[in-house]
Amino acid sequence: MLPAFSLIIPCFNEASRVRESLRVTLDYLAANAPESELIVVNDGSTDATGSITHEVFSHAKVATRVLEDFPNRGKGAAVRSGLLAAQTPIGLFSDADLSTPLSEIPKVIEPIANCDVDVAFGSRALKRSLIGIHQPWRREYAGRVFNLLVRVATGLPFWDTQCGFKAFRMDACRPIFKASRVDGFAFDVELLYLARHAGLRMREIPVRWNHAEGSKVRFFRDSLLMLREVISLRGRR
Repeated sequence: MLPAFSLIIPCFNEASRVRESLRVTLDYLAANAPESELIVVNDGSTDATGSITHEVFSHAKVATRVLEDFPNRGKGAAVRSGLLAAQTPIGLFSDADLSTPLSEIPKVIEPIANCDVDVAFGSRALKRSLIGIHQPWRREYAGRVFNLLVRVATGLPFWDTQCGFKAFRMDACRPIFKASRVDGFAFDVELLYLARHAGLRMREIPVRWNHAEGSKVRFFRDSLLMLREVISLRGRR
């Protein structure tokens, strides 16, 4: 059995897959971490994401909550809301498409539970053989370039800051969440940047990962915005 943790899933217009994703997640938690909680942050969805989530949660066997963020503020804001609402010692956020399988959860939860690290996060770059279904080549190589630019701009020594699978020791990281300001897709970089400058213990861990269609990232526009957000971190503490 895994120790209790809070699993945060940010959702924006995920009606097409949120039912199955939540069903699978609830089954996993009930079997492997029944003292945990599942928090969905509905980030201003204009489809049936919210109503589907409430329906699925009405049959849950573990603790659940739905946070309604309106209007849409961005993935970073949604993840921040969920983590700040967590009521267990460990917080983990995962994407709604479950691109990193739930079976990988022990890889990032156990190092924190064992007091080895304060932040443990999944990486697609450390062992690319673990990638099952790859992104379209343009997105994959753009991601590699982005992470190289992140290393140069921030001094972070990590090879994949954008994998949506990160776990935190809540007592050490709550000040980081409160200090974060990025609401968009570069929020991962900001959290890692603030954590490093706070002297927290961090570990990048290779995980299995599969590309799922339906990404909310608009390739050119959001890539440029993310880069601008990353550059703005320079000099922040």
